[in-house]
Amino acid sequence: MEDRFAGIREFVAAVDRGSFTAAAESLGITGSAVGKSVSRLEARLGVQLLHRTTRRIDLTTAGETFLLTCRRILEELDQTEAFLSTGHEQPIGRLRIDLPTTFGRRHIMPALLSLTQRFPRLDLAVTLQDRAVDLVSEGVDLAVRIGALDAFPDIVARKLGEQRLLICGAPEYLARRGEPVRRDDLLAHDCLIGWRRSVRSGWLLADAGSDHEAAYFDVRARHELTDGDTLLCACLAGCGLAQLPGWLAQEGLRSGALREVLPSLSTTMPIHAIWQKTRHLQPKVKVAVDALAELAAREASVFRP
Repeated sequence: MEDRFAGIREFVAAVDRGSFTAAAESLGITGSAVGKSVSRLEARLGVQLLHRTTRRIDLTTAGETFLLTCRRILEELDQTEAFLSTGHEQPIGRLRIDLPTTFGRRHIMPALLSLTQRFPRLDLAVTLQDRAVDLVSEGVDLAVRIGALDAFPDIVARKLGEQRLLICGAPEYLARRGEPVRRDDLLAHDCLIGWRRSVRSGWLLADAGSDHEAAYFDVRARHELTDGDTLLCACLAGCGLAQLPGWLAQEGLRSGALREVLPSLSTTMPIHAIWQKTRHLQPKVKVAVDALAELAAREASVFRP
């Protein structure tokens, strides 16, 4: 009878290691054995999974789709074996997590790296970006998102906290250009915004005319910058006003390198951990979500503005 699982470990190892030779070393077999196993798997499926050259291998479109399923099968098998041998579920395998760029780098990554020290069989695959990913199609296990979430029936969200958005400027800039006292005064100022594809050049401001609900206000964007650290750097340099999260601006505000203006227009955005809804939450996702909840409770200055 044909073994439907034959070649799966070799295929995943080849992708992870980048070559049949490296995959063979990790599996304790020969490189030719790995190549033959993957070829037989492709022949059984009737599709090409890998593009092969003399220097590297790359996934085909079909390979990318199949890889997600293969990883899930192998990780669930490893977790079940660990449960049977130890009596409790272990976080095992690669956790694919997507984080906001600056917030993730500064505040989430240390907690995740600490988690891998507690669980040596937990590996990370982390992307840092400020666009919303599709968890299912992009094979992401867990994401942290700042801002309002769309309602999707197959996604679970846990609120971690909030961030407050403040309008800030360097004292040198405010002395040179004057301090805005009304919202419309912002139209006469150089404004620094975070670059977003297909998103209008504006800031989310509290709207006193609609019970302080937040609404976008178009500003004149002098500079469009890619992430929070770059935005902060330009603001500190006196290049213009910036709308910054409190956790990013707090050091500059304490030292006097920044000043907040128009505090009545400040607003908040929720911070969530999100993951796919499943009948059984994988241990690797559960321990990461628990770690993020503990981090949020511990670092109130970041998650409770």
